[in-house]
Amino acid sequence: MHLGVIGYGAIGQELLALLAPLGIARTTLLVRPGREAEAEALLKTRGEGQGVRVTSDPLALLDCTLVAEVAGHSAVVAHGEALLAAGRDLLVVSVGALADDALHDRLLAAAGASGARLILPSGAVGGIDILSALAPAGDLQLRYTGTKPPHAWKGTPAEEVCDLGALTAPHVFFEGSAREAALAYPKNANVAATLALAGPGFDALQVRLVADPGATGNAHRYDLVSPLANVSVDIANRASGGNAKTSLATVYSVFREIRNRLGPVAI
Repeated sequence: MHLGVIGYGAIGQELLALLAPLGIARTTLLVRPGREAEAEALLKTRGEGQGVRVTSDPLALLDCTLVAEVAGHSAVVAHGEALLAAGRDLLVVSVGALADDALHDRLLAAAGASGARLILPSGAVGGIDILSALAPAGDLQLRYTGTKPPHAWKGTPAEEVCDLGALTAPHVFFEGSAREAALAYPKNANVAATLALAGPGFDALQVRLVADPGATGNAHRYDLVSPLANVSVDIANRASGGNAKTSLATVYSVFREIRNRLGPVAI
């Protein structure tokens, strides 16, 4: 496999550390212009530079068989369509970017024309398999609540709704659709977007976002009522060491998708 990775922030660093023991023959790491030397030095310090080429030229990804995006919504906008149009399978972590219908349609059209696959990992949430399986039966009722410590919501519109630093109890600062959540909280609401795409859609999924001073990590709960089954999923995730907005489980979900492409068994 020739793996491409877009982004070397908190998720990218954790991911490459996990991938190192797998012995992937070639990895191309795309970083922002001017960040090449910094990324190469960090890879060397962490002992993960073997077989990794660092570049800021997106054309270098066209030689990859699978590209994993771990850099945010802007990276999906900048690179997604071109990669899929070129027939490269694309693993998208920033699922919330697909709340933009025009972008979503362009990505699907590019993948359909080339035969490439747009792969959406489960990220920080579980049970996506049963949700996706039940969705074709229709008549889904799905509600999601995402809870994180107040500092994980810094730099977001939550600061305009409440004083995050003064909270002494859980505070619901957002209630609305998954589309509204994904667009307003691009670094915090990718789970809502994943649930929406696997289930009833961006406008049908109702979302609550909560800042909880007692939270020690990132929690996700959803309740599904379907003609075929009722499902409740409650997950308490440990946050990534480098980014409180991101659950460490997200990194492992990307790792799982890549590992499944390498071995004789996918699970």
